[in-house]
Amino acid sequence: KNATIYPAFILVTFTGVIIVMLVVVVPRVVSIFEETGQAVPFYTQAVIYASLALRRWGLALALILAAGSVGIWRWGLTSTGVLFFHRLQISVPILGQLYRKLYMARLTDNLKTLIVGGIPIIRALNITADVVGNVVYQRAIQDAIESVKGGGTISSAFERTREIPVFVTQMIRVGETSGRLDFILGSIAKHYQREVDSSVENLVALIEPALIIFLGVGVGALVGSIMVPLYNMVGSI
Repeated sequence: KNATIYPAFILVTFTGVIIVMLVVVVPRVVSIFEETGQAVPFYTQAVIYASLALRRWGLALALILAAGSVGIWRWGLTSTGVLFFHRLQISVPILGQLYRKLYMARLTDNLKTLIVGGIPIIRALNITADVVGNVVYQRAIQDAIESVKGGGTISSAFERTREIPVFVTQMIRVGETSGRLDFILGSIAKHYQREVDSSVENLVALIEPALIIFLGVGVGALVGSIMVPLYNMVGSI
């Protein structure tokens, strides 16, 4: 979250500048093209159409976006919406892998701590399900609870959840077989905690250059679409 504060601020500011340019600057340049009869390339026409649409239907678009956001937010509070967004959270590229590692670290670390503390396995699984923070993994833990109540194992229940890596399932099976489940869970937690820390560091290091490239391309495209016809017009004069 801390790593996204700066990019979010920059993107919001960038969006505001683009809107101001499309609403205020572009119409004035368009009037020059209309007065001189200067032909404009297709990318400039695209910017002109975007400016026209924003000036004509900008308020309606803003209201639609606001209503849509509220509707999605309300739906996201339902059980179906929560499941959808939690699945989306662990499925998106790059960030999805980070969240998977984070939840696996949280799951195994909490379960290990509770087992070491002498909490019965059913109670430990229930507590872990409450604090894992994702419905997908919460359901996997609930399946494990039912498996343990029926005389089965945690690993056999986790095998049915594709979001839990085979590595984790196999390691838990080893811990159940050897009677050292707490030690195995601790090892898994440490592994994923290191993975999460490494992934976050790499992501933070890549955000700034990626943002600079994105802003450079966006600003360059907008300015170029306006300046190229102006230069052509001046050259023809």
